[in-house]
Amino acid sequence: MGGVKYCLPLLLLSLLIAECASRPLYTLPSLAKSGTKKPLQTSRPFNVAHRGANGEFPEETAPSYMRAIEEGADFIESDILSTKDGVLICHHDVNLDDTTDVADHKEFADRKRTYEVQGMNMTGFFTVDFTLEELKTLGAKQRYPFRDQQYNGKFPIITLDEYIAIALDATRVVGIYPEIKNPVFINQQVKWADGKKFEDKIVATLKKYGYKGSYMSKDWLKQPIFIQSFAATSLVYISNMTDSPKVFLIDDVTILTEDTNKTYAEITSDKYLDYIKPYVVGIGPWKDTIVPVDNNRLTTPTDLVARAHSRNLQVHPYTYRNENQFLHSGFHQDAYLEYDYWINKIGVDGLFTDFTGSLHNFQELTSPLPKLQ
Repeated sequence: MGGVKYCLPLLLLSLLIAECASRPLYTLPSLAKSGTKKPLQTSRPFNVAHRGANGEFPEETAPSYMRAIEEGADFIESDILSTKDGVLICHHDVNLDDTTDVADHKEFADRKRTYEVQGMNMTGFFTVDFTLEELKTLGAKQRYPFRDQQYNGKFPIITLDEYIAIALDATRVVGIYPEIKNPVFINQQVKWADGKKFEDKIVATLKKYGYKGSYMSKDWLKQPIFIQSFAATSLVYISNMTDSPKVFLIDDVTILTEDTNKTYAEITSDKYLDYIKPYVVGIGPWKDTIVPVDNNRLTTPTDLVARAHSRNLQVHPYTYRNENQFLHSGFHQDAYLEYDYWINKIGVDGLFTDFTGSLHNFQELTSPLPKLQ
């Protein structure tokens, strides 16, 4: 029986891979009923699948998200952008160069552009210059050359609707963690006929699929969600539109935010945390902002986690990756040591990881869920 239990998901995943190469996967909306599903665990830090299980599959693709769910993710995370024709899609970069095969499509050779993004000129192929139909002809590819390249070109970009359907169709309750990505740029380049903004369109889609309710409410537990953004103004803007919990993302302290003239050093001040607290339930800092690194070694932790917790704000750092290229020296090439440090010493409330399965296995070994879950 054990062999059947573990082989079946792998069989389904292999069928999924075959299907992905030929057509979109999901009929919408999802028909799954959450009332019969195993509930979201809330007794240990959240396992957030960063762009899905992108350590194994090209990021933000259907197989990446489905693999993350199979491996035990509490939430599947996605970056939301827009196409030229105003369709919301799942893609991390505003350009397509690093994670799709757009350069191989000679029919799009004249689409290369230079835009200013977050104060810097960027040249490449941008999502805002392609319709959804055109984007669906591209194949996603693995961002990092040292990861598995065998799936390059096999899976299409998916829409926000398809991403939601993957979560809703899971056999247990799986949350979503969408990011309002580069809203300043998207609102400059994409104009919707009804005069709405990028943020309006995202919230309307989430509401369409039933996402509502404050953190830990009955509605939220039925369909868990965190809405995240590096742009605090976007989170404030949507605060009167949805009571779904929001998380403010924090980059390296020297970087300017895209929507203000403040650095993230200013954004992490007590004054700013007090300002943003009424609008969010947590912060999502780059982990090196919490514990600075010198010559690939961790130094003395800052007090950012303590200051956030004193304001009843959760802390969900990013990004945890198993490869030695990303593990700091003190962890001796052991991802479990890194998880242990961040969960048990630093005391974070959730972790964005590229390797959902390793975090799930670590937590099952060190803090298994109660039998009733």
